[in-house]
Amino acid sequence: MSGIVVFGAGGRAGRAVTAEARARGYAVTAVVREPARHPDLGAEGVTVVRGDVTDLRSVTGAAAGHAGAVHAVSPFSGPEQGFDTLDPGFFVKAADALLEGLAVAGVGRLVAVGLGANLLGADGRPVMDDPGAFPPAIRPFALAHTAGLHRLRERGNGPVDWVMLTPAGHLEHGGVRTGRYRVGGERLPGGGREPWLSYADLAVAVVDEIAQPVRHRTRVSVFNHRDERDQFPEVGREGGGN
Repeated sequence: MSGIVVFGAGGRAGRAVTAEARARGYAVTAVVREPARHPDLGAEGVTVVRGDVTDLRSVTGAAAGHAGAVHAVSPFSGPEQGFDTLDPGFFVKAADALLEGLAVAGVGRLVAVGLGANLLGADGRPVMDDPGAFPPAIRPFALAHTAGLHRLRERGNGPVDWVMLTPAGHLEHGGVRTGRYRVGGERLPGGGREPWLSYADLAVAVVDEIAQPVRHRTRVSVFNHRDERDQFPEVGREGGGN
């Protein structure tokens, strides 16, 4: 079984993906900007390396020899960080480096973690356009993330088969791993039930799409419903719609 390279392995999504991949027997190359800041990442089957997801040569070097790649990098940790250091082109640069670097490295599968702010709400507008649903202070980050999605769509018809999995609704750190998830489209799920997803179940969806790709060159939403989160045993994926 070939390994998975996880860009952004030091963040919540990256750590969850690394843990899920290891549980399934994959070797993981965990790529972070500063390995010294993540001394707890190293474990059996995990190789921690320094890398930059926006740098073509860095991506190529880290990705060579892997079955698939995961893009879980975020330069933004929260509103308290501010936006003085936020590069609005970060996700566009990352998309370019990944599409080109993975192609050079011979890695044909990329799974990117999306942002729910650019899903469409009930009114047909992006969530980030509704100040009641999304804090206006974080809008610059949402716009940067959205630009990265657009770049994947513009340039993503080459040798790298990509998919973006976007959590819909609340993404819970430390939430239960049900082992299941629902797959939707460009809109937040309706039906009057609250969408929810744990980082652990997001990781299940990500590793599923590397182990057995189902969706190609597209963005989908992934979610569970909060009222059912404790009902499922830890078993495989649910591939249905919302």
